[in-house]
Amino acid sequence: MSEWASAVAFFWPLGVTMKNPLYCLGVLLLVCGVSPYLQEGPSPLSTYALRLGPGEEIVSSLFKFVQEKKLIAPFVITCVGSVTKATLRLANSDALNNNEIINLKERLEIVSLVGTLNKDAHLHISLSDKDGKTIGGHAIGDLEVFTTAEIVIGELSNLEFTREMDERTGYPELVIKPRSEGNVSNI
Repeated sequence: MSEWASAVAFFWPLGVTMKNPLYCLGVLLLVCGVSPYLQEGPSPLSTYALRLGPGEEIVSSLFKFVQEKKLIAPFVITCVGSVTKATLRLANSDALNNNEIINLKERLEIVSLVGTLNKDAHLHISLSDKDGKTIGGHAIGDLEVFTTAEIVIGELSNLEFTREMDERTGYPELVIKPRSEGNVSNI
């Protein structure tokens, strides 16, 4: 039986139907070890945990941590905590039109913080106010800790993250490469 047929035979009884053909295709591709988005990998993972205290700025603290540890392919796995300030770039821009930038100055709960932490980091954050209303966007900076920020960082030890201009988007986008022998992190 082919890999495709095996995957279909496995997932069909589990209720995967053609109601969402793109989902089904994605599942089949992943089961068969084919992903249009995976450029390199797999890679061993090292993890780091840090806690930031009141008044510390999250983005600059993450950059400092990555530089001190000489991490080459770092990313945020999870973050919980709270902030008193945040500067976010909202979605929906293209290469010709900039996004709206907002400055928040209130106590906000960190619902999520994710992204890559290479030299040109790409971080997204979701924040919730006292009424539970949530706002999210590209974390530009000025994320000042209110009580705590508990952050777990991952490092893919066989890979390297860089950014190159993508003519399709007009932005420097993530490029994932195998790590060169001379480029080794302090793991």
